[in-house]
Amino acid sequence: MTAVWKPTAALSIDATPFAIRAEQASDVRAREALLDASFGEGRHARTCQRLRDGRKPAEGLAFSAVHDGRLVGTVRLWHVSAGGIPALVLGPLAVEASCRALGIGAALMRHALAAAKARGHAAVILRGDPAYYARFGFSADKTGGLELPGPFERDRLLAVELRDGALDEAQGMIVATGAAALEARGHRRMKRQRLTPRAA
Repeated sequence: MTAVWKPTAALSIDATPFAIRAEQASDVRAREALLDASFGEGRHARTCQRLRDGRKPAEGLAFSAVHDGRLVGTVRLWHVSAGGIPALVLGPLAVEASCRALGIGAALMRHALAAAKARGHAAVILRGDPAYYARFGFSADKTGGLELPGPFERDRLLAVELRDGALDEAQGMIVATGAAALEARGHRRMKRQRLTPRAA
């Protein structure tokens, strides 16, 4: 399913609609380039990346935003156990810098959360800016008893319940539970080879 979004305000860049669709295999190169540009090479060392490494995104919950025929935004959700309670972790969310005024980030968030709820998921967790994510219902109200597998700022561990009370008993470590991605190891190996200088 593809959702077409039209900007509601006059913009300084081309205001043609953008589309949000299911991520495709052909998006991989553009998605990785966008994530590198948005978060830098150090993104692979981030705490939440440990919940994604070697895993597949949750089925039907990886989305791309396309504008003028190119990928300009991405978001994925991943299966986790939040102290024994099934949940999803959202991220990374990224939008190409030149397209941020189009509202693509907010549209990706709303689309992803609606799709997660439609698939019966009960809660979504992320690590991010409380001021930005509050508009989508995220807060730290239900994450005080949860931990991540690495350093994190307590006030930036946020969650939204898609079913009331889903995280009431959430205590303990957030751990990955998604299916293994067989291609992940090969992708990281190719990335390391690209980053290693060749001998003269």
